[in-house]
Amino acid sequence: MAVKSILILTAGFGEGHNAAARNLLQALKLRHPDVSATVVDAFDEAYGIVNRLAQSNYLWLINHAPSLWSLVFRWLDRTPVVAKKIGIFGRAARIIAKIIDEKKPDVIVSTYPGYNHLLDHLHRKQSGRSFTQVTVVTDSITINSVWLSGHSDWLLVCNSETRDVIRNMGFPVGKIIVSGFPVPPAFSELRKPKAPPAPGEKWKVLFMVNSGKRIAADVLKAISSVPNIEITLTVGRDEALLCRLKQTASAAGADAQFFGWTDQMPRLIAESHVVISKAGGATVQECLAATSPMLISQVVPGQEEGNARLIADNGAGVIAESPAEIVLALREGFANDGALWSEWYRVTKTFSQPAASNQIADWIMTLRTPSKT
Repeated sequence: MAVKSILILTAGFGEGHNAAARNLLQALKLRHPDVSATVVDAFDEAYGIVNRLAQSNYLWLINHAPSLWSLVFRWLDRTPVVAKKIGIFGRAARIIAKIIDEKKPDVIVSTYPGYNHLLDHLHRKQSGRSFTQVTVVTDSITINSVWLSGHSDWLLVCNSETRDVIRNMGFPVGKIIVSGFPVPPAFSELRKPKAPPAPGEKWKVLFMVNSGKRIAADVLKAISSVPNIEITLTVGRDEALLCRLKQTASAAGADAQFFGWTDQMPRLIAESHVVISKAGGATVQECLAATSPMLISQVVPGQEEGNARLIADNGAGVIAESPAEIVLALREGFANDGALWSEWYRVTKTFSQPAASNQIADWIMTLRTPSKT
């Protein structure tokens, strides 16, 4: 049966889940406009302000109590609590059931592991699934067992290292596809060859100020001392932080430009020689897609450890979590006409998959879907 309807399920606990869903939807609409494709956050629809409070608490935990979050992550990995207790989210399950009944999707794509368990909960009371179930795993190497303990017909992973980890965890290797991460389709056009700056030009450094806001001014002041660089900072919707950083840049005499919330992130990443950011799943994969080496300024214990290892262990950048470490990495990377930077750049090209969203969208359209009753 041909694929005519696709439901993409996401949740706002980490931007990687939403980014993967959003980018895949864009690719489907661009390449297969006749197919019905929808993104749904059933947890947000079901629980509204309570869900957003839970998201805020999650962000506070990973930024202010990372050791505690690490304990939670390991506990979820070792116990079947999600599978056993998923029924408490009955309202979200009912929303999904209603959407399935209305849209009759041929394929359901989940970018958040809890949905596989919700779908299992639904189908304990039903005779079989009328759709093919695909899971997009949004992190690398450090994979929580929650991703695997619910039903999925296919797992899409970012790289071969992650495939090997999941295979060793017991998931059938024949159902794992190394697809790359669904980055914005624009990266296919934006990625251009990079080289050290020509005489009279500067190294372009993008500093994505996301969760590391407390040390952002210190980092900006420190990197302003690195010669021959042009700094771009993105701060999201935090207007107070934007004002403070502009004052810091002015006092330090930095060559800097600033963005609040912007839809130009793919272009900014692609134009940069180096990106300073945390090891989020989407951010790491977007930098690799753009062949922009990373200085990883923060690693959330658990899910981001593998993302950081992917960069640092393979030599596509380094982990540098303090202002002094960041400055040292920039100076070493740019020294000797960018000899070390050139090696970082060479490695990024081996992992770059800028067309992953388009390729995943096309692959979904080849799936054989179950007959509907």
